[in-house]
Amino acid sequence: MARLKSITRRSKDILRSEGLTTLVRRGWDFIGQRFFFVKFYYLYEHELKDRNEVDFLPQIQNLALHIIRTNEQANQLAEITGFDFRSRFINGQERLDKGAIAFCVLADGEFAHIGWVALNEEAKRALDDRPYKLDFSNKQACTGGTYTVPKYRGKGLMTYGYFKRFQFLKENGFETSRNVVSTDNISSQKSHARFGPRVVAKARHVKFFCRESWKETPFSKE
Repeated sequence: MARLKSITRRSKDILRSEGLTTLVRRGWDFIGQRFFFVKFYYLYEHELKDRNEVDFLPQIQNLALHIIRTNEQANQLAEITGFDFRSRFINGQERLDKGAIAFCVLADGEFAHIGWVALNEEAKRALDDRPYKLDFSNKQACTGGTYTVPKYRGKGLMTYGYFKRFQFLKENGFETSRNVVSTDNISSQKSHARFGPRVVAKARHVKFFCRESWKETPFSKE
């Protein structure tokens, strides 16, 4: 029942912000992917190091970053902005309950962008169920779940959001961060390229009804 309510909230939010055509397309994709899909990803690894924030500022002024760790904090932010960012994700509330951290960027007090960070395996599973290789015990974390409100797309918020998350991870003692990006997601690939990542592997994710497989093909370190 809780999941159905989340799906309903997500559908209403897509309809309101992106229109009926997008809702129908995403709904069809969601239903189809319950049974069969073949997807390809790049596995990125970022070295967490000091960077100049000026180099990653977006084409927007009056920005505010809110780091949200709990559902109580998410409720407070929703009251301020009039928008509950958890509605953008089917399991938004669960992610926070499991320890994932949300990085919300506001522009002139309006919700504009979100990205997530996971610092342990439980949070990672809530954030991203694709089983790529991670080593949390060796000062490694992961990022994922980025979303930018349509009116703010193309202005550099994704890159800025990654800068703030990488900065946070470094300040909290992590040395590297990993995440996967679809091979056809060019905008995300361009954003990652700004940070000079290492492409660790190419992965294939296949689902056929109840059977699912994940295979990583490593790239040379040279």
